[in-house]
Amino acid sequence: MNNLEDLSKPEHFWKYFQAISEVPRCSGNEERIRAFIKDQCERLGYHTQMDDAGNLIAFPSLDDQKSNKIVILQSHMDMVCEKNKEILHDFQKNPLDLEIIEYRGEKWLTAKGTTLGADNGVGIAFSLALLEAQSTQKLTIQQPIIKLLFTVEEEKGLTGAFNIDPVFLEGDYLINLDSEEDDTFTIGCAGGINTTGKIHLSYQKIDECDRELRPVHLTITGLKGGHSGVDINKGRANAIKIISKMLWKVNDQYHIHLASLTGGNLPNAIPREAEALFYTRENSVEQVLSLLEQTKTEIELGISKVEPDMKIEFSEVEHIQKQKMFSQRITDKLLHLLYVMPNGPISYHPKDRDLVYTSTNLASIRIDSDILTIITSQRSLHEISKTIIQEKIIALFELSDLDLEIEHKGGYPGWQPNFDSELLKIAKKSYLNLFNEEPQIHTIHAGLETGIMKEKAPNLEMISLGPTVLGGHSPDEKLRIKSVAKIWSLLIELLQNIR
Repeated sequence: MNNLEDLSKPEHFWKYFQAISEVPRCSGNEERIRAFIKDQCERLGYHTQMDDAGNLIAFPSLDDQKSNKIVILQSHMDMVCEKNKEILHDFQKNPLDLEIIEYRGEKWLTAKGTTLGADNGVGIAFSLALLEAQSTQKLTIQQPIIKLLFTVEEEKGLTGAFNIDPVFLEGDYLINLDSEEDDTFTIGCAGGINTTGKIHLSYQKIDECDRELRPVHLTITGLKGGHSGVDINKGRANAIKIISKMLWKVNDQYHIHLASLTGGNLPNAIPREAEALFYTRENSVEQVLSLLEQTKTEIELGISKVEPDMKIEFSEVEHIQKQKMFSQRITDKLLHLLYVMPNGPISYHPKDRDLVYTSTNLASIRIDSDILTIITSQRSLHEISKTIIQEKIIALFELSDLDLEIEHKGGYPGWQPNFDSELLKIAKKSYLNLFNEEPQIHTIHAGLETGIMKEKAPNLEMISLGPTVLGGHSPDEKLRIKSVAKIWSLLIELLQNIR
């Protein structure tokens, strides 16, 4: 692991980012990182308070500062825990293995084989570094009053934001530190919802089949993956869609029996890997393998420029314990459903063709006992459009004629942009003063906690900013080191300009 303190500037940031990277903090397991943040804040003179959801707020003594503006710096404590299949890493025990690499002629920070947790470790590190700089008098901000808000389970349904104590949102301005482009202020976001189908499986024993069957193993690996919101328009392949296409084609001609099918992990990540085991007649094995090879070639021709590291591998399995397999009916109907299930951008903003308006992500498939669960996630900048695409997904589940239940989880509101907010005016002026150019002002096709917080505190003005991060929600996640100093200076300038 590289020693990040050697990076020096901004002072204290890298010390805290390295310390944070040694504390496990997968969504739903924030106890240790919350204890670390609480200890640091109290050591540096702030009071802390935790709400029933597990969110933490840190604040100074407010007795003689009642007339000052209150600014809340907000970040989330959890991270997406994703790793490459071959990497042996226990996210509940092991620290992240940080590494500085050269990319595009610059230095970037990444983690070997796993997500980096810059989303949103940078927000935590900025907050603690600011507090330490003030406590050691290396930085003086007379106004405003600064509160630090740290939420839980942002990556797992925005749970902390949904259940936050409204008292934690008492203030004038909120600066969310969870954006990933250093030249951009985010002032709006999409709303979203997860739609899940739970399919009851029926099995057939291989010994009961009237013909000799042979098992074939199929895997998809090496895809880029990424965030199912901000990366959904980049043409990246979905491992579940690829494997579904290959299985559908084989089944259409040779009537296979699926025995297992898994892929993806999180609702907010594009699936990078998928795996299937199926059975085919012994006299069809060569033809099946040939068709898989043909389909593989077609897929590679279509997406190799976007997915140069993709691996599609398949083979007959010589030694496998005989097991049960899906019935022919389940196999047919499941593969039809997955083959036609929409994935990716559905529509673009009429005034900004680079901004996805509505999208859906076929996020994961897993089998637990006799239930196969398919998780999809829908996003849109408009509530009605979000509802329409969700209704279409529900209709597809129902048309499949499978024995299933449909669940709706994780619904969250969008954040409507306010181009006339006072906070945005101050932020734009601060950026122009520092860098002699105008910042980009964007609405993001992803869910941010700010959408929920705005609904709970309508008068709280908000913006989101952050250093440049690429490959979020995947082991390719990387933080542009130079952009950290840029955002640090911007954050200080912005706070000092608030009166």
